[in-house]
Amino acid sequence: MKQTAIVVTLVMITMVGASAQQPAPAAPAPAAAGQANAAPPATPPQGKRPPQAKTQPEFDAYKAAMANSNDGAAMEKSADEFAAKYPDSEVRILLYEAAMRAYQSANNADKMMDMGRKVLKLDADNPEALVGVAQVLAERTRDTDLDKDQRYDESIKLARHALETIDTDLAIPAGTPQDKIDSYKNFMRSNANYVIGTVLYNQDKFADAEAAFHKAIDIYPSQADPLVVLRLALALDKQEKYPDALKYADQAVTMTQDSSQLGQMARKERERLAALTRSSAPPPASNTSPQKN
Repeated sequence: MKQTAIVVTLVMITMVGASAQQPAPAAPAPAAAGQANAAPPATPPQGKRPPQAKTQPEFDAYKAAMANSNDGAAMEKSADEFAAKYPDSEVRILLYEAAMRAYQSANNADKMMDMGRKVLKLDADNPEALVGVAQVLAERTRDTDLDKDQRYDESIKLARHALETIDTDLAIPAGTPQDKIDSYKNFMRSNANYVIGTVLYNQDKFADAEAAFHKAIDIYPSQADPLVVLRLALALDKQEKYPDALKYADQAVTMTQDSSQLGQMARKERERLAALTRSSAPPPASNTSPQKN
């Protein structure tokens, strides 16, 4: 899985990820007839209302379960136990989201996808789970898989649906700074386009993949992922656009360590493209005047 995606997801979730709300307090008494309210109503939050516990014991049980959020297996177990005890709780989804992130951080793609599917059973429009499941399908499907086409179709469908729901279905706590919200939404859009590009590349639709990878980079340029940059270079290479491909291969090299697997792939691609670019360059024009007979 994308390593930058793992790190950035965890950082961004810390800033804007939904957290369970305590049981709502009793509503204040309405103003007497003819009296104005003390303050105008607050601006409604963007997206969905964050999940809310109905009772204090439910909220306390949620907090206890979240204590395992750094351990995927323990978090999954806590989420299942909580869901069994509170089968109608709104905050079940937050526990499965936490398990999904923990497995992602541990690079356990299969379990991450399992938790993502549990989230989608509770909320089929959840952008984070849509992108997470789509990413695993895109990256872990092989040409030898009998259900390859179905997996790729599902990946594209989920990623495109995420792009439709990012603005409407993120549960963002009130008071989250707008710049953090915008940054996280752009990160999610970038990841969704990366997934689409990966599937299209694997289907040999290189021009369409190129467009998707460009979108992934352009939407979130401050956190461009070297894997996306390298795959853009490869998509251009497949179309014999060698000078453009070399530009992005160079960029991928500067973004990676030569000792890393991704760094070695980027350097190998750069060497290949440099050789192709040299061999395809026209010979320099001669400055020698033609000889007179």
